[in-house]
Amino acid sequence: MSIYERWNEAWNNNDATAAFECFHDDFEFKFHSSGNVMKKSDMSVEMMTKMMQNETLTNQRCIYENDDICVFHQVSKFASGDKEAVMMVSLKKDGLIWRTETGATPLK
Repeated sequence: MSIYERWNEAWNNNDATAAFECFHDDFEFKFHSSGNVMKKSDMSVEMMTKMMQNETLTNQRCIYENDDICVFHQVSKFASGDKEAVMMVSLKKDGLIWRTETGATPLK
């Protein structure tokens, strides 16, 4: 199963533990809005659970994936009612998500 399939299945099943396990131990997430970087050590399964509770994903699709990179697109709807089209680009290491950046466009 590809990392995209693992991630998508975990999210759709609200399985925060399985989603968290998709991240390499050296995982880094760079926020497009601020440039800040969050590492796996800054995260927890509890944090992932809250994200899953506050964000609904639709129109999920994998644009491209190989051994080095995974690119996917989705629409994210947040508890606040805000919606964004999100492009997520993740470099992979040892078959896991290693470094991720996103780009988001607000939707009406």
